[in-house]
Amino acid sequence: MKLNVNLGKDSYPIYIEQGILNKTKELISQVFTGAKIVIVSDDNVFPLYGEQLVNQLKDTYEVSTVVIPHGEPSKRFDILPSIYSQLLEAKITRTDLLIALGGGVIGDLAGFVASTYMRGIKFVQIPTSLLSQVDSSVGGKVAVDLPEGKNLVGAFKHPLLVLIDPLTLKTLDPHFITDGMGEVIKYGCIKDKALFDQLAGYRDFDDLYKDIDEIIYKCVDIKRDVVEKDLYDFGDRLCLNFGHTIGHSIEQHFHYEKYSHGEAVGIGMVAITRIAELKGLCEQGTTKRIEEALSHYNLPTHANVPTKELLKAIDLDKKNINSTLSFVLLKTIGEYYVHKDQKEMILEVEDI
Repeated sequence: MKLNVNLGKDSYPIYIEQGILNKTKELISQVFTGAKIVIVSDDNVFPLYGEQLVNQLKDTYEVSTVVIPHGEPSKRFDILPSIYSQLLEAKITRTDLLIALGGGVIGDLAGFVASTYMRGIKFVQIPTSLLSQVDSSVGGKVAVDLPEGKNLVGAFKHPLLVLIDPLTLKTLDPHFITDGMGEVIKYGCIKDKALFDQLAGYRDFDDLYKDIDEIIYKCVDIKRDVVEKDLYDFGDRLCLNFGHTIGHSIEQHFHYEKYSHGEAVGIGMVAITRIAELKGLCEQGTTKRIEEALSHYNLPTHANVPTKELLKAIDLDKKNINSTLSFVLLKTIGEYYVHKDQKEMILEVEDI
């Protein structure tokens, strides 16, 4: 399966195919004619797929590697100098290529490195987690975290191409499958009732996996359409933030230790929909339907945090413009809209 993200000079293809990792050299050679490639990965993913990638590329390119500790704590601003130093040591120049091999953390971090090193070098996304395959590898948003919050230093940097191999999901810890399903369900909520109903109809992820290529394609196609219409996150692209305002605040509240991103987004989707129902801004019963769908994939629906404790983190939300937040709400499953309100809107409920 192939999709094209049509952004003029920044357009790029997305390939979704089981076993496509074995075609990496062939596909990269179609878009890159330089001499050197650096693979940025983490200590979980590189032992699984790094050697496979290096062996394919080393006969044609000079290949070097940067391997960092796995997990969200590595996506921090102060890790950047050590990565830049390793690129300099490998004599990577502006005509060379960076490959991001890993999940969302690696994609965001390596993409940010590619956007800033020597004022920008080319890069390729090879996402290996469900979350990164359906969401973060597409759209060009790259970033690192600050102690005050997620993704507060970032850029828009589009890859030359994205290679999605669903076989990599076979090696994922079940926790990361759960994590990714939060974003998958989000797509059904905001844009595709048929997809939502399909996801709600599977017993669990094992049942879903028989259709995994189709599911990934549907999610990526929704994001492609949204990104083409709104590249810089001020219009239609805001819909991708459904559940994220509260989700990010929950992640920060627990110092990124208790809930993964997808889990926090699931809790955020339930919370903001419950608030919307209470205010008469959403079709009654929508919250329950989302909770039931999340339960099929072992996703939490509540964090038991007093709402007032989340307000400080929400102050730093990038969607906080002129003290007004753009909350993404659902009219009903598959149909979203943007509701502008004060952050105190979330105090409609005592806890989340």
